[in-house]
Amino acid sequence: QVQLVESGGGLVQAGGSLRLSCAASGLTFGSYVMRWHRQAPGKVRELVATITTTGVITNYADSVKGRFTISRDNVKNTVYLQMNSLKPEDTAVYYCNAVGTYIGVYWGQGTQVTVSS
Repeated sequence: QVQLVESGGGLVQAGGSLRLSCAASGLTFGSYVMRWHRQAPGKVRELVATITTTGVITNYADSVKGRFTISRDNVKNTVYLQMNSLKPEDTAVYYCNAVGTYIGVYWGQGTQVTVSS
């Protein structure tokens, strides 16, 4: 059974930092592209960051470039999202997503991030 379990969310003041983690189990982690998405109330889910299977290539939404960093540890089967200089508009539920070509797509349950002004 595949599980993606996010952690690290919480309440932080604007300008602060948080580090999200997503621990994966039940899959060959190194075969999956990993992504972080977010969904704010009343808005569509937004792709925030992507990291390739080896971690060599990363991509970011324009709204978070220069502030967020995605990384992965293929030994610990974990993907991270370091979020710095947080803004109130970063408030959302953040979801971890595993995408494996021809082998499956999986989602975590989400972790709430709230940034106060």
